[in-house]
Amino acid sequence: MAHKKGVGSSKNGRESAAQRLGVKIFGGEKCVAGNVIVRQRGTRHYPGLNVGIGKDDTLYALIDGTVQFKKGRRDRSTVSVLPAEA
Repeated sequence: MAHKKGVGSSKNGRESAAQRLGVKIFGGEKCVAGNVIVRQRGTRHYPGLNVGIGKDDTLYALIDGTVQFKKGRRDRSTVSVLPAEA
């Protein structure tokens, strides 16, 4: 029997799982407090009203309401959650 692995198997096995980044709740959709709105690397989108930011730059809703994406100064995208009208 061989005492070393075949070259094929030892060179393989470095495939990493996808990170599932992107927008999870789009503009105009309803969300609940705590829902993840955007998972991102870096701040492609910035938190606006009623939106929190995690240490990995994930944006999440702080209240129940409707998600709104808006372009602000210098073409910067901000995400807000507008409270639901009672």
